[in-house]
This record gives sequence, structure tokens and C-alpha cells, in this order.
Amino acid sequence: MSDSPVAVVAGVIWAYVSLVYGVALLKKRNDLADVAWGPGFMIGAFALFLALSQRTREGVLILALVSIWALRLSTYIYRRNRGHEEDFRYQNWRREWGKNTWWRSYLQVFLLQGVILVVVGLPVWYGVLLDCDSWDLLTFAGIFLWGAGLSCEAIADAQMAAYRQTKAQNPAQVGRVMSTGLWKYSRHPNYFGEALLWWGLFTVCVSFGAPLWTVVGPLLMTFLLVKVSGVPMLEKKYSGNPDYQRYCETTSSFIPWFPKRFS
Repeated sequence: MSDSPVAVVAGVIWAYVSLVYGVALLKKRNDLADVAWGPGFMIGAFALFLALSQRTREGVLILALVSIWALRLSTYIYRRNRGHEEDFRYQNWRREWGKNTWWRSYLQVFLLQGVILVVVGLPVWYGVLLDCDSWDLLTFAGIFLWGAGLSCEAIADAQMAAYRQTKAQNPAQVGRVMSTGLWKYSRHPNYFGEALLWWGLFTVCVSFGAPLWTVVGPLLMTFLLVKVSGVPMLEKKYSGNPDYQRYCETTSSFIPWFPKRFS
């Protein structure tokens, strides 16, 4: 491949997020960006893989790992959002941006997401192109981390979906928060699983020969989840809920750990 994999992927992702933006504009649902997040990585990886003159088993493995995660997450988010109003975060931005929503949505939601997607996926863009003689312990350690992260994310999402369904059928549960299952040990086990999964992908790609500097991918993902669009944004939503405040006092924010006694 004559071009840099990052340049190739950047072009593909730009076209992809622009297309999703057009659909979101017609439907007036910017939360389509959440549904499109996972498949963006899959599309970028497939674009690189299919452009190769000789494809490798390492590329097939990375494509499989990325695709399984992306399709599961995208399907879950689509089902969660179907039949409901646009996510509260995007509604808040619509009110804040007013008549400028149409162009600010493109720049600050879809185009920004595309840039983040390209950076987070750096290990994948390089890893999918590589060929190596054998898989070592590091490869299998990365696959294990990926599997543990995917399992944590999927179980946490399933538990939350079941809880929301029960809550919707029982008015007495209004205002209560999820604090059982994996949610007993972390306030955001789904986000922890997401971060762990990306560290696993990075480990696999490095074991195949991807540059160590691609660590900026999982580092950025973890930073965003812990400090920007993940934990802080959701916790702000529940800041006035006394049940949630008690939950915060007893439960680890991100990394699962045994709950503390409530004082």
C-alpha cells in the first residue's frame, strides 16, 4: 500500500461520517452518531484489508475482533434508542446551538467523532496490514483482554437493559439507580469493559509488529471515557439524585472493586 494507512482510513471515515450526518439531518437525530461509532472502525479496517494485494491471517483476526465488538455495540445502542426521544446530550446541544445546530452538529459531533475514531483506531490501522511468523504469548494475552472487556461490556449492557425494562413497568423504581450485578462493583462497568477491550486490541496489534506509539489510541479512548464523554457526562445527569449520590459513596467509579460501606 503506497499511501499511509492513516491517510487512507481518514478519507474513508470522512466519507462515512458525512453520510451518517446526512441521514441524521433528515431524521433530526444526532444520536445516530452513537450507533455509527462501532461500525466506523469496522469499515476503516475492511477498507485497508481489501486494498491489500496479499491478505494475512493476522489481518483476519483483527478484523474479526473489531467486527464482533462493533456489531454488538451498534445493535445494542440502536435497540436501546429505538422508540425513544433523541439522547439527552444531543437534545441539550440542540437547545444550546439553536439555528446553528445544522453546521455545529457536523463539526462538533460527526466530524469530531471521525477524527477521534481515526486516532483511537491507530493500532488497528497498522495491525491489519501486518504479517508475522507466529503468534506469541502477547498475542493471546491481548485476545484474553479483548474477550474480558467485551464480556464485561456486554454483560453490563444486558443487565442495564433488563433493569430499565423492569423500572419502566414499576413506578416505585423511578429515581432509583442500577446497583446490582456488575454495577455493584463499578458505576460504569460498560465503559471499563470498553477501555479494557481497546487495550487488548492494542496488545494484539503490537504483538504483530504495530508501532508502540499507537498506544495513543487506547490512551485516548480511556481518557475520553473517564474524563470527557463517558463518566462525567452521565454522572452530571444524576447529580441531583440522592440515591445516586449514595451509590457514588459506596461504588468504584470505573475499575470494578468491592463496594464500601455507606457512611
